[in-house]
Amino acid sequence: MMSAAPVGAQPDAGTAATSVIIGTVIDVETKKPVGDVVVIARSPSMEGEQVVVTDAQGNYRIPQLPAGTYVLRFEKEDFKPYAHEIQLLPNRTLRVNAELRPDPFPQVETIIGAPPTIDVGSSNMGVNVDQEFVKRIAVARPVGKGGAKREFESLAEVAPSARSDQYGVSINGATSPENGYVVDGLSTNDPAFGVNSSPLDKNDRARAPSWALPYMHIVVPDGTPQTTYRAPQASAVPTPQPAPERTVAPQGQRFFDMYFKGYGVNPTVDTEEERFSTFSVDTDTASYTLTRAYLERGALPDEQAVRVEEFVNTFDYDYANAPDAPFSVNVEGFPSPARKGYQVVHIGVKARDVSRAERKPGHLVFVIDVSGSMDMENRLGLVKRSLRLLVDALDERDWVSIVVYGTTAHQVLAPTNATQKAAILSAIDSVQSEGSTNAQAGMELGYALAASHMIKGGINRIILCSDGVANNGIVEADGIWQRVKEQAAAGITLSTVGFGMGNYNDVLMERLAQVGEGNYSYVDKLEEARRIFVQNLTGTLQVVAKDVKLQVEFDRKTVSRYRLIGYENRLLTKQQFNDDRVDAGEVGAGHAVTALYEVKLRDPSQTNFGTLRIRYKAPEGGSSKLIEKAMPVTLLRPAYEKAASPTRLSYVAAAFAEKLRGSYWARPLTYDALVSLWEELGTPLKARKDVAELGDLIRLAKKLDRREDRFESIAPVRTMDADRVPTIK
Repeated sequence: MMSAAPVGAQPDAGTAATSVIIGTVIDVETKKPVGDVVVIARSPSMEGEQVVVTDAQGNYRIPQLPAGTYVLRFEKEDFKPYAHEIQLLPNRTLRVNAELRPDPFPQVETIIGAPPTIDVGSSNMGVNVDQEFVKRIAVARPVGKGGAKREFESLAEVAPSARSDQYGVSINGATSPENGYVVDGLSTNDPAFGVNSSPLDKNDRARAPSWALPYMHIVVPDGTPQTTYRAPQASAVPTPQPAPERTVAPQGQRFFDMYFKGYGVNPTVDTEEERFSTFSVDTDTASYTLTRAYLERGALPDEQAVRVEEFVNTFDYDYANAPDAPFSVNVEGFPSPARKGYQVVHIGVKARDVSRAERKPGHLVFVIDVSGSMDMENRLGLVKRSLRLLVDALDERDWVSIVVYGTTAHQVLAPTNATQKAAILSAIDSVQSEGSTNAQAGMELGYALAASHMIKGGINRIILCSDGVANNGIVEADGIWQRVKEQAAAGITLSTVGFGMGNYNDVLMERLAQVGEGNYSYVDKLEEARRIFVQNLTGTLQVVAKDVKLQVEFDRKTVSRYRLIGYENRLLTKQQFNDDRVDAGEVGAGHAVTALYEVKLRDPSQTNFGTLRIRYKAPEGGSSKLIEKAMPVTLLRPAYEKAASPTRLSYVAAAFAEKLRGSYWARPLTYDALVSLWEELGTPLKARKDVAELGDLIRLAKKLDRREDRFESIAPVRTMDADRVPTIK
């Protein structure tokens, strides 16, 4: 791939400060979206102009813009043209909404706009990588003609839903939120935190949200249009079960206000350029259950919602415990069914088990969102039923507190011993929906309760139950991350549990749990709540290793190329592996972390193909410890069917996720091929309830997926190069 990536493209991958403008255009009289509006961006900062066209929902997106002063012009026949001047800062995603007035006469109204009153984000990258590393694994992003060449692996990072920067949040230097400001009567809209205050959002909730944008028709300076990709339309397959109010989108439309952030698709790396692959562990499972909720309601998930590592880590691979070590290590490989010439390498690391009797005592503070958006049976109702299950799983060692927040926050249950089940259940039953969503007030009160009754040496955990929407209280992203991080360092960790389809913020929930050193789960049904709060209670609550990092050093004599499948938002540099100041993931008792690589062998006659290193700290902190294991070539099986059934299961889960998120490298795998691979898992494993469900979801996705291969016209599957993506000059 490196030979295909030009030097001129490297800044786009990590150093160039480009920005994005998005927005929605509506009719000022009808308040309905206006499609086919030509949106023109002009600036002294760039040659020529960028031109896009709004989709049927009035949404537009203009990517890859250099910083500078811009004039945006909106034109459509039978409407009065409109122009607006803005100042675009580096590495920002800026929302500019507009209202057009019906008028057949071509008169232009120009408004000179001041800079936005709300900071539109950080100019830093979200993953701390050194510049040399960026240069080595740079993947070129699409740019206009005359700029850097485009690689189609980079297009795989930008789904047809115009995914690249679209509902990001300014977290730890990550992509900025799309904070907006008033443009011709539309009020501020900040979807990264679920603020939906514009008249259009309030009065027309059934419309498809702007995250469902298709690729736009972009015209480069010489007037030649670039290839246009259209987003798949939601399938008209009937919903398989009755839909609670506002939880299922109408046929042919998307669920409204589902906020996700995509992190791209990892590139294939030449070991001559970089032989180290390093990442922070992740044992969350929310992405898989969110996908299940989508599919069972008759819709494909948003591609940004699919995180491969969370699909893989949903399943139990029956790893053995290491008798005399904190982790057991499990490695096996087999030829890739999808990528000719590559081996799939499965790496599994399992933490030591802790029995229920050995679990530390805990103080669990439930912070429950009771705002209007939670007033549904599958949200607040499901929260209450889930907590009732948990109460039965606790014992005399444990304490429970409950805080609720709507417009304000208040205490429902003071710290109460778990033996007082009647009092706890009564408090749960008393919770009712009220007001708006002041998440910050709820969390502050929760932390205060946790601190007032802190169990020294025990588990002190805030558990946030919410749909992730916050439209009151949180006004600055960096402030809340810092607060959560400080509390985690003081011994009060934070886990998040998501509820609801439609009006749901995955971005906020995932990041809160990551910064709070807890877990992120999503509950779509009571059975999932039972798995989280009852079956996996000890592993969910008791951390046995923190700041866990994995690093694979590939032997250049044996391996020529590799790709880590997933973990895009957990990547670390080689230097960060040994830096104890760098935060990483936490692993609970008995929890396993599984990762898969695609690896191309140069010389399979060598003894080892790489070395696995695990660096971790004790739960109470201190200096990190290192585990190092050689990975012999003898662990690579000659065929898929020769690998152990659990190893094959991990690949089916990963390949399914890759297929759903539109990964370039999953194109050769059809759904029929996925079903066949699932069938080859063997009867004992296929009979397991969760594995049987995976097979059902693959078949359901096959029925629902009507997307066209957006690469086929330029890079047909039958002629795909297994080593590198094509380059367009």
